[in-house]
Amino acid sequence: MITSRPAVRRLPAAGLALAACLTASPALATAATPAEARTGPGLDRFYQQRLAWGRCATGPDDTIGRDLDKAGAQCADVAVPLDYADPQGRTVTVAISRLKATDTRHRIGSILLNNGGPGGTAVESPPSVRAMMKEVGPRYDIIGFDPRFVGRSTPLDCHWPVGTAMLAAGPDRESFDGQVALQKDLAAKCRATNASVLPHVNTRNTARDMDVIRGALGERKVSYLGYSYGSYLGTVYTQMFPGRFDRMVLDGAIDPRRYGPLLMRSMVAPNRKALADWAGWAARHHGTYRLGDTRDRVLDTVDRILAESGRRPLTVGTAPDTFRVDATRVPFLVFVGLASDTEAARTSLAEHVAVLKQAADGQATRLSPEFAETLRVVLTGEYSSSGSAQTAILCGDGVAPRDPEVYWRDIERSRDTDPLFGPYLNNINPCAFWDEPRERPTEVRRDADPLIVNATGDTRTPYDGAVALHRLLPGSKLITLRGANQHGVYGEYGNACVDDKVNRYLATGRLPARDQSCTQQAG
Repeated sequence: MITSRPAVRRLPAAGLALAACLTASPALATAATPAEARTGPGLDRFYQQRLAWGRCATGPDDTIGRDLDKAGAQCADVAVPLDYADPQGRTVTVAISRLKATDTRHRIGSILLNNGGPGGTAVESPPSVRAMMKEVGPRYDIIGFDPRFVGRSTPLDCHWPVGTAMLAAGPDRESFDGQVALQKDLAAKCRATNASVLPHVNTRNTARDMDVIRGALGERKVSYLGYSYGSYLGTVYTQMFPGRFDRMVLDGAIDPRRYGPLLMRSMVAPNRKALADWAGWAARHHGTYRLGDTRDRVLDTVDRILAESGRRPLTVGTAPDTFRVDATRVPFLVFVGLASDTEAARTSLAEHVAVLKQAADGQATRLSPEFAETLRVVLTGEYSSSGSAQTAILCGDGVAPRDPEVYWRDIERSRDTDPLFGPYLNNINPCAFWDEPRERPTEVRRDADPLIVNATGDTRTPYDGAVALHRLLPGSKLITLRGANQHGVYGEYGNACVDDKVNRYLATGRLPARDQSCTQQAG
């Protein structure tokens, strides 16, 4: 995922997800119409459907379903129109889960969850979110849902040879031209396999699905917790369905004017800073990882790995998990390790970079199961469905430049300041070859009052995006976590200051009187 809640990542690479925000084309306004603000005759059957709640496990190998069943959750499928302009036509399903309120005397209502992406799942999340919410958790029906064409919902798979389109341009024009050909082929595969549904894969339709879920649950209003891309989805919902939401928490916030196929371009500076901070940590652990005994020497090691992978692919692992990693993949492998500055996250990145260093030195390497899975994401088609859905949503939400020379010029300019992340976060992607989106992006035209949460060093949804969203929504309040390079704060980072403020809001429905600040805690 580009931007995902760290604790629920189904793939090691999911943390990268929204990390790739691009510089989207200027948003052309699409505001809520009267038809969107109410249910019409053609939509009544969806809003009034009776949900068949049952067990979540779909078979003996469904560990997520078994965990949900053990926690007391139930699951159901919600029928929604493929095309909301043609509600009598084809339908698709949206998978949801529910952990019902146990404090029924003080029940507040239902809260919907989105973990980011785009293309992230949340059916699995109600038990962990109940724990995060502490005393207020039992007062909510906690609803996880997998957006249309994601996870357990009606699937979308373009049968790609890779699990993500978020790759780097490589060291030269030849490697960039190879990327152009690959990205064009990925778009063609989606068109060949899913042409009938691609026009209906976008955030506005996901927001419409959310409102159908609200209606099917029998709720007049619904609360919402959205991380990363989920903050954009929540913002869109406030604009399309004003008056239909109660309490809303947007953690890792995106400036909606910046969201789109080029979103990741805004991530270069925060990732460079996070890499430097990690390098300082790695230098203090040189005796363990042998990456360099100063920050600069660790950064030199990373640069040498990138340069060597540009001359020849690095061979990592042992049979059957042997992979060849070139300079179009190395930036991804570093990037996915920078979503958090916890000890565990920094240790994991150090272990992975140490493997790449050994490979660059021509030494044999052994892979941890986690690193092998990350490599499978970027080098095989095992996770094609996840990459397909994420890309379809991004490309369905906005227009990308069509001319490869636009990307090449930006890549070349970026190399001087950041040879690692510049050619990665500015690279061409399948949206350059996608059909024109069916709808224009949503423009924020009306106020709303969510609680926004962001860390100042967030590498996936940079802090200035949270500030911008706060200004667009004057009724909102902003909680800032200072001093942390962390994507996804509430319930994820262990910061009691943030967690207590969010839970107080979820319990009372009252925003703080003014914006709040918390600081990174020692350790």
